[in-house]
Amino acid sequence: MPSPSLLVGLKRLLVGSRIPSHLAHRERFGVATGLAILSSDALSSVAYATEEILRTLLVAGTASLWLVTPIGCVIAGLMLVIGFSYRQTILAYPNGGGAYRVAGENIGVVAGLVAAASLLLDYVLTVSVSIAAGVAAITSAFPQWQEARVALALGFLVILTVGNLRGIRESGRIFATPTYVFLGGMALLLIVGGSRILTGGLAPPAAPSGLLPSATAPLTIFLVLRGFANGCTALTGIEAISNGVPAFKPPEARHAVTTLLIMITCAVACFMGVTFLAHAYQITPTTDETVISQLNRAIFGGGTIVYYAIQAATTMILVLAANTAFADFPRLASIVARDRFLPRQLANQGDRLAFSNGILVLALLAGVLLVAFHGDTHALIPLYMLGVFVSFTLSQTGMVLKAWRERRRGWLAGSVVNGVGAILTAIVLVVVCVTKFSEGAWIIVALIPLNVFLFLAIRRHYRGVAAQLSLKGLVAGRERHNVVIVPIAGVHRAVVRALDYARTLSPDVRAVCVDVDPHATAQIQEEWQRWGHAIRLEIVASPFRSVVEPLLEYIEITDAERPGNFVSVVLPEFVPARWWQHLYHNQRGLLLKTALLFRRNVVVTSVPYHLEK
Repeated sequence: MPSPSLLVGLKRLLVGSRIPSHLAHRERFGVATGLAILSSDALSSVAYATEEILRTLLVAGTASLWLVTPIGCVIAGLMLVIGFSYRQTILAYPNGGGAYRVAGENIGVVAGLVAAASLLLDYVLTVSVSIAAGVAAITSAFPQWQEARVALALGFLVILTVGNLRGIRESGRIFATPTYVFLGGMALLLIVGGSRILTGGLAPPAAPSGLLPSATAPLTIFLVLRGFANGCTALTGIEAISNGVPAFKPPEARHAVTTLLIMITCAVACFMGVTFLAHAYQITPTTDETVISQLNRAIFGGGTIVYYAIQAATTMILVLAANTAFADFPRLASIVARDRFLPRQLANQGDRLAFSNGILVLALLAGVLLVAFHGDTHALIPLYMLGVFVSFTLSQTGMVLKAWRERRRGWLAGSVVNGVGAILTAIVLVVVCVTKFSEGAWIIVALIPLNVFLFLAIRRHYRGVAAQLSLKGLVAGRERHNVVIVPIAGVHRAVVRALDYARTLSPDVRAVCVDVDPHATAQIQEEWQRWGHAIRLEIVASPFRSVVEPLLEYIEITDAERPGNFVSVVLPEFVPARWWQHLYHNQRGLLLKTALLFRRNVVVTSVPYHLEK
């Protein structure tokens, strides 16, 4: 394996120098950076939410595409209700945790775990869908790159992972500019596109290649509901700020609420603007060009600098939407881990005060999805949203129960808003579940309870460990005998050093040689007379030339001689000067340590002897 210094140097190059704990307050962000980090998911959905509605309606023919505007208005209204509801959640739970904390404290532990499982799954899908959508924006401008979309997606994933491993403030500095460039580009698109409608300069774009088949089904209520469910991707990401409140500078809640209100305003304006323009410009979804790209081409022309600038900004915001998940998944996982429902490693902060383990787990899971679904946005979308609407419903229901229980000033108005939000999101959840179940949503329906079962199993494990390690009822132990066994395959400096150490542990020291070569064994016995320090040498027969198994049998017999006493196994090991030189030597010591790890009363110690270069 590579030398530690080489690995440390590479790590410092990628993620930067370590940050001491007492400087943690410097890693928090304000409204401007928070908007870029935690709002990119909600803002980026503008780039594909309208398109998903149009693609669904097109099944009933182009004459049904006018429904995109009323469907968009309903979604925008729902967005405002959910946004105001999460404002109350932030003020009530300034320590973060969002739906997990709200549902867990007000409905029950299992409800909180359902919310956590739903959000964690949704964050994995957010990364996959956002990066895939960003790559789709690139391939719309450069169709010749279609075949490389998985490689492009994985490349973006690596960049985001490294950027987030560098810490919250660093990732905010890296990724803030693209968010504001996108908002500027969308403002320009909407203003110019809207002014051309008002001045009569509207010109529908030339029909692109790759038109989707139309008029294959009648326009039914179910189809409209399906279009509505697909368009509800615009609602994803609203909950992100409530999960990340502790990452803001003091006063955390006030900064988080301000960021939430700005995000909702921008998201509603952009979503409704794109939806209205798509209808006005008679945009028809295609297989090889996004709706944003068609609008952009119709308004500014396909080969202009503005066109490519807006496409580039759209690509960046779509990829950076994944950054919201990179900010929230590790933080939520750390909260759940501190409650002992996830492995403790996810609660640890890395050298840069980021939850590095959570970031790496998220990147790994998202990478698997991107490869499995070939980086196709439309294949991933059916799995999307279900989790976030489960958390929406549970969070708002929990807030209603909290308001009724505490009955503080203004509780009735707040509970009405949360109650309406809970009912609406529950209806959307049912619609999404029914309309997308056969398209892949069944996977999420199955994974949520499976994850909850896993959370509970992890909690049971930690409770069992704590009970067994507890000092309660412990009686002071008796004095124990210690037999020290030193396995040897020859007599050399590393063995002599290990024997010297072994004699400091106990007067009962035994060297054990497994006889796989009679000539080598005879040589060991001869040299033992001089270097053995009067230590007992045991020769163990091995008729099948195995080394580890006879050693394990000898250790087991020795342990049985004095039940309840210790058996210490001291392993002499020489360490080569170069990492690659380990390949030249057997790894019997490692195999023996692995095998003895699960033996009671057996203690294994390695005594290294470092070779010179």
